[in-house]
Amino acid sequence: MKRDEPSRGLTRRRFLEVGAAAGAAATLQTVTPRSLSGGPAFGTRPAVLDGREAEVEISIQEVRWAVDGRERRAVTMNGSVPGPLLRLREGTEAVIHVRNELDEPTSVHWHGLILPNGMDGVPGLNFPGIAPGETFTYRFPVQQAGTYWFHSHSGFQEQIGHFAAMIIDPAGPEPDPADREHVVILSDWTFENPHRIMARLKKHPDYYNNQRRTLGDFFADVSEQGLGATLSDRLDWGGMRMMASDVSDITGSTYTYLVNGRGPDDNWTGLFTPGERMKLRFVNAAAASFFDVRIPGLPLTIVESNGQPVAPVEVDEFRMAIGETFDVIVEPGEDRAYTLFAEAMDRSGFARATLAPSEGMEAEIPPKRERALLTMADMGHGGHAGHDMGQMEPDDAMDHAGHDMPEPEPMDHSGHDMGAMADMEHGPALRAPGTLPDDQMHGPDEHGAANAGVAMMATSRLHEAGIGLGSDGWRVLRYTDLAAREVRPNFRAPDREIELHLTGNMERYMWSIDGVHFRDAEPIEVRFGERIRLTMINDTMMNHPMHLHGMWMELENGRGDRIPRVHTVNVKPAEKISLLFDADALGPWAFHCHVLYHMDAGMFRIVHVVDPTMADQSGRHGDVA
Repeated sequence: MKRDEPSRGLTRRRFLEVGAAAGAAATLQTVTPRSLSGGPAFGTRPAVLDGREAEVEISIQEVRWAVDGRERRAVTMNGSVPGPLLRLREGTEAVIHVRNELDEPTSVHWHGLILPNGMDGVPGLNFPGIAPGETFTYRFPVQQAGTYWFHSHSGFQEQIGHFAAMIIDPAGPEPDPADREHVVILSDWTFENPHRIMARLKKHPDYYNNQRRTLGDFFADVSEQGLGATLSDRLDWGGMRMMASDVSDITGSTYTYLVNGRGPDDNWTGLFTPGERMKLRFVNAAAASFFDVRIPGLPLTIVESNGQPVAPVEVDEFRMAIGETFDVIVEPGEDRAYTLFAEAMDRSGFARATLAPSEGMEAEIPPKRERALLTMADMGHGGHAGHDMGQMEPDDAMDHAGHDMPEPEPMDHSGHDMGAMADMEHGPALRAPGTLPDDQMHGPDEHGAANAGVAMMATSRLHEAGIGLGSDGWRVLRYTDLAAREVRPNFRAPDREIELHLTGNMERYMWSIDGVHFRDAEPIEVRFGERIRLTMINDTMMNHPMHLHGMWMELENGRGDRIPRVHTVNVKPAEKISLLFDADALGPWAFHCHVLYHMDAGMFRIVHVVDPTMADQSGRHGDVA
């Protein structure tokens, strides 16, 4: 068996070529499907790979897979959707051999892990990808504990099954021990070819929006608001090239929403004994779906976010952006079944499972809620109304008073200003680390034709539950609720700020950063050792879960030196958000929206950590020309 070592020295052009080749191969494969007769047993369920003491092997294969009685081909790891649960231990070395049995290139990216650049698994950026018939060995030190996941970074393979969960046991005591635990992987499944979905979105961005407002809604609004206000509202939406029901690009009109690879009818069941303390390790491995999660009858105590311990927060519901993980403690005391319910953000469908003392039990499925609609706040007209300061600690030192515009701070506005690297000047001190950003009017640069309907005012919306949440009378998790379990050592102010605008044109299904598609963008360069404040302003009316590879980000949510670490953070429409990160890992790292179709359409950048004192950085981590 051939086992390749990672290669280095790839260019950005080569990265694009590899990605395009993977996509083209997938398209061709759909036109000429290969025989399915030689695959693993139909309907195989995921196993556990124990990498704590031994090397493990993963085989990427194409198999038939069934969801709610229908089947299609899936790209799988060891023949299951999701792939096998991988268990590692902090402080050890992981050795994972991945063999490609597809007839197209593939890859595995370890989402949220801090590891050497050559092991991160982004084809064309960190390594060349895994060619058909080859085996690639991932070898890296395990430096963290918690709940994570891994998935393909090639074409649309992730959409059709190529993902799995990963649990890393701590080197010391488990911070939140439980009597029993279950992994709960949420995902979205389609019987369509993902390339056909993308093509449809490019031609008709509203193709999957089956919840559009109707003539009846118009007359209802006229009755409630008057004709003038209703017409004005409709004209505003037209100007934004959006509809109020454009909450999700892809909806339940094509998606079936899954729990651990099973549809609502298949009803995955997790067992418990009444009175047990149970940990549920949630992973949102969807390609394009946000989920609102609750278990009617059970309070949910959030104890871990993005793999990192947080101060316990008890809620009744929480939203999961794509790529996020949450560990939740529940204590079912009754000898009965509970429904684990995860609604799609736009209410076009749901994933459903059951927690029960024995197999075969079921509980009532909650009724469908009203469709979610975008609001004026999502258009940048919402201001600061509704900030719930009461949830904050008194000593959080939150610098967020009023709507006054601050004096401009020195920042690298383009995100790729090489001049700033050559002669970096430190102007007046930036605001205190950990504090919330101030409101900001959008500047005159609207970022070109790739950006339409720019929100006039960007505000911090971390205190808001999100579109369609917060009005049901129960407790919903907000980002401002999250605080690190311990005070962060060496917490310091940023050296400089980089501001990026998340941009798009919904009418043409174009997605970008600062109005520039990835293929035309230069890397964002930062110096090794710099502490960067990354400020993102969402100019669009869609949610964007942004994910940085290779380094932790610290979400500035007003919690001072206990701000939470994240690898993925959702940026709401018209929201201004800031994070800190230490550039402590040399090399080129991917930074992108985790809506797979937004990433494919161009909302992607390379963050390149360079050390000017090193003559040849490619000797350690690879390089991008």
